Amino acid sequence: MSSAPKHDVFQAIADPTRRRLLQLLADQELPVTVISGHFPMSRTAVSKHLNILAEAGLVKERKIGRERRYRMETEPLQELRRWLSYYDRYWDNKMAALQKFVESGSGDDPSDPTGPSAPKAAE
Repeated sequence: MSSAPKHDVFQAIADPTRRRLLQLLADQELPVTVISGHFPMSRTAVSKHLNILAEAGLVKERKIGRERRYRMETEPLQELRRWLSYYDRYWDNKMAALQKFVESGSGDDPSDPTGPSAPKAAE
């Protein structure tokens, strides 16, 4: 029986450093020594971030000799994608409302001197 992960996908990607790590590992498998060269922090700090990503299932590690190599796993990102797709409808609704507003001709016409943005006469 396996225990639940210590960190979920949302917690893991909440940190900008971990998001950058995922971008770095998206197309390649790298050892921690190479990975840490891309960050202004110690190898130990990078390893801690990698461990959090691994606990969330976003990174897999394999040992080759004395070296540990890391690669990104995309399957856990599907949970994030499903969650975000639920909110796509709100974005789509806002874009549709904006399109309707723009196409209706409502709003501020800069060529109309009496429009809402026209300078007001001093009182």
